[in-house]
Amino acid sequence: MPRHAKKPRRLVAGERVYMWSMRHSHRRDRDGRAVDCRQTLTLSPQPAGTGGPLRIVFADGPGRYVPGGAPLGSGDVGLTRGADLNLHEPGAVRALFDAALARGWQPGERRALEVDGWQLLEAAAAARAGGCPTPLSSPVSGDR
Repeated sequence: MPRHAKKPRRLVAGERVYMWSMRHSHRRDRDGRAVDCRQTLTLSPQPAGTGGPLRIVFADGPGRYVPGGAPLGSGDVGLTRGADLNLHEPGAVRALFDAALARGWQPGERRALEVDGWQLLEAAAAARAGGCPTPLSSPVSGDR
């Protein structure tokens, strides 16, 4: 049975558990057309209230792609000439998580934090491609 696409998934890092989800969104222009596509990956420390969520946002722009589906897959983000990731893949989420930690994200802070995903993309894609362990590395837990 396939998993429900909007159901949060579990990530275990060290002694901590996080729930993560990915959403595609955009705003409408005056003519009702979809513009400003963005993918947002949200990681929420568990149990609830033990830290604020981290929102990693990939906004469409020159030299970047943030498709909402065909011909590219849902969850794909990348540079037209460079790194890319699929935000539905647990390993990609873990690589972004580790890149955010390396850049100073403090999971215990109680306020929500939104970061530009493009600032994390190349480090996360390199870690993912190299198969190298990342700081605080542990297996990503699948759906439960």
